[in-house]
Amino acid sequence: MVQPHSPTVRGRRLARELRELRERADLRPEDAAQRLGWSRQKVMRIERALTKASSNDLNAAMDLYGVPSPQREALLQLAKDAWKRGWWTAYRDIFAGTYLSLEDEASQIREWQPQVVPGLLQTPDYAREVVMAFTCKAADIERRVAARMTRRSILSRPNAPELHVVLDEAILHRRMGSAETMRAQFDSLLTDSRRPHVELRVLPFHRGRHPGLNGGFVVLSFEVGIDPDIAYLETPGGDIYLESEDDVTRRRVVFDELSEMAMSPDESEARIERAAREITDG
Repeated sequence: MVQPHSPTVRGRRLARELRELRERADLRPEDAAQRLGWSRQKVMRIERALTKASSNDLNAAMDLYGVPSPQREALLQLAKDAWKRGWWTAYRDIFAGTYLSLEDEASQIREWQPQVVPGLLQTPDYAREVVMAFTCKAADIERRVAARMTRRSILSRPNAPELHVVLDEAILHRRMGSAETMRAQFDSLLTDSRRPHVELRVLPFHRGRHPGLNGGFVVLSFEVGIDPDIAYLETPGGDIYLESEDDVTRRRVVFDELSEMAMSPDESEARIERAAREITDG
């Protein structure tokens, strides 16, 4: 029986390989569906990682496509790995979409943020202020803060991704909670920026017009052969995933331009230190 799910990187890779196998077998989706006794919709949903295929379905498809060993065994193992539960599954009630599963498996994360400190770098009190902008339910607020703190754990694991962040200088001026909350957040940013796999830059006001004026975004990269790069945009209307090579390349170019316009990591550290000193009570 097929099950709806949020695809992980491995799930997306499995779906892509099944599509490529069908195409190499010179079968259209409707041809494969007829031979397998499925609907065309089922074939398409499996190939788009929108539906989890059962082991029987996977074996039937590989029989039809003529998949030999050891590729067959590799795909079966990939299918098993694709549906392993990640930490985010405990927070399904507050997280929708697939972003966290993709972020968790990324080898490099590039983020441009013009509004607030990125979620991966937020302290509990700062995160609480951000969440309170969207909900007033105490239980919901604390659960979302807990989830963000769990999310931060990827920065401390042995295979932590490279994290490259460009912050708009406005973030250093935007008061989120008390002076103590802001000082603690700035101190945390400085600590995180000194991690060997983290690079943090601040884009200063005096740079004026820049290519990131239309909003923040994230570019996720994965180990070679795992999955192509993905650009992610969080909008009021919902999450947007850009996967075409042209769209992702444009976001990479914009990020590189923003990085060049921003202060160096050392200059950015000094700017954050100054922001921490300038925070006043009241």
